[in-house]
Amino acid sequence: MKKKVIPFIIGVLMLTGCDDLFSPAIENFQGVENMYNDAEYARGILHNVYSLIPGYYDNSEYGTDDAVTNQPSNVYLQMATGAWTSSSYNPQNQWTNSYGAIQYINLFLANVEGVKWSDDEELNKLFAQRLIGEAYGLRGMFYFYLLRAHAGFGANGELLGVPILTEFQTVESDFNQPRASFQACVEQIYNDLSEAERRLPYEYEDVSGSVPTDFQSLTTDVGKYNTVMGAKARQLYNGIIARAFRARTAILAASPLFEDATNAATWVDAANAAAAVIDYKGGVSGLASDGVEYYSPSIVNTIQDGANPNEILWRGNKGSGDNDQESQNFPPSLYGNGYMNPSQNLVDAFPMTNGYPISDAASGYDGNNPYAGRDPRLGKYILYNGSTISEKSITININEGNQDGVNVTENRSTRTGYYMKKRLRMDVNCNPAATSKQPHYTPRIRYTEMYLDYAEAANEAWGPKNANGRNYSAYNVIKAIRKRAGVGGSNDTYLEACATSKDKMRELIRNERRLELCFEGFRFWDLRRWKADLNEPVYGINWSGNNYQKITVEERSYGEYMYCCPIPNSEILKYSNLIQNKGWK
Repeated sequence: MKKKVIPFIIGVLMLTGCDDLFSPAIENFQGVENMYNDAEYARGILHNVYSLIPGYYDNSEYGTDDAVTNQPSNVYLQMATGAWTSSSYNPQNQWTNSYGAIQYINLFLANVEGVKWSDDEELNKLFAQRLIGEAYGLRGMFYFYLLRAHAGFGANGELLGVPILTEFQTVESDFNQPRASFQACVEQIYNDLSEAERRLPYEYEDVSGSVPTDFQSLTTDVGKYNTVMGAKARQLYNGIIARAFRARTAILAASPLFEDATNAATWVDAANAAAAVIDYKGGVSGLASDGVEYYSPSIVNTIQDGANPNEILWRGNKGSGDNDQESQNFPPSLYGNGYMNPSQNLVDAFPMTNGYPISDAASGYDGNNPYAGRDPRLGKYILYNGSTISEKSITININEGNQDGVNVTENRSTRTGYYMKKRLRMDVNCNPAATSKQPHYTPRIRYTEMYLDYAEAANEAWGPKNANGRNYSAYNVIKAIRKRAGVGGSNDTYLEACATSKDKMRELIRNERRLELCFEGFRFWDLRRWKADLNEPVYGINWSGNNYQKITVEERSYGEYMYCCPIPNSEILKYSNLIQNKGWK
């Protein structure tokens, strides 16, 4: 890390404040001491951290059984087909980005106590409380991303995390730090999140009447509270975000991939962490009725002033208008490049509307009419042969030889017989002769993820229907999710059958997670933490008239050791105390 820190310091600000590093002194860079009397400069350090948050739509599905891409040079395609090493084709590398963010945070925390945020004493205390809480929460978040991307069993056989750095590093620091244990990293994340939780409100909203009890030691003035902790701060890191990252960390730690005597994580911990978020949302009844299409124009067009849709726990800013996603992923007939090609594997995972998998004799599935009577989410998330787009009054034709057919146009046509529809606005026009753009936003956390986390953990901890003192169980959550989707009818007999067995329920929960969160960057990590098959071939379908043929589109080539991602080889070469994950060269 040392070689990366020096340009990081010079390029952003004189982080060390050591004048003798530069001869002559570089002008136009502010030293750390400027933080104390320039609140905007101090805030800017933390704002840089927000800019480093990993993107939600990372398209890692290209490296899973859910999709392929028609872009041969894509790093996920290269990764999945045999080119993944610790030094190349490693798009899930979080090392440089996350440690860069943690450097900013540690600098901020080392100097924040001396910053003058306001001439008003109470406002000054409120700002300090919030910004310190944000910093701790963000640090816990970046350690989560590091742990997810780089934890694993080292070449020495130990379950390892990443180096824990809680102090700002200067050029005099010892950068040759060993990886902490996995357990120590989980505890560090929880400690940081606890600091955020005790300092921050669940959400930033204006209050009337009186200041919330937890903040009355800082002020009893509602106006001052609202200035700092009110609606103006929406989309900054808050208390419910911290609790959501606690749930994400807990379910990661409890998963089969990290089972080890040195790992104290349990499914009970994970269930309780997710339940804390669900309870805040109002239990099962809090599941957003419109959450299936959180990206739809009816939702995007109505959000304003930083407020969240009911489905969204945290999101990025709403843009003024673009068509980037659509131009990348629309089929060629809609002037798109068809990047994301959903697999037949994923299509087959959508049940019938009666709730039964298409492989079950009770489903009523008709192979001659494969999309009839299917889970409504299939038509919302995937464009298939015969899909209709009401906004454009067209029907998609993926028949052999047609413009949208399989492999008709290099780097534009589908390879699987399907195109992604989820995430996209059908009211966007990519025709160069009449281009139109529309507002979008990108989620960072959806509440549905938290409900699915709870269902998975609660089933493992207590079984399908044991609520463990709450008024909802894993079964209740999955029933609500399927009902919202329009699956299972009033009785949902398939769910009832699954609820008799933890193993059957596990299979159903994992499938519901696959469907609900498809194309949102979860499948890559879920397959790994479950230790599921990484090398299932990706299948597609090729239509010729009214007939179709199943085709093998792409073989996967993951080694057994690739359940855990590598430490970047550049870091291993520089630092003798870093141990690589087992199997990586």
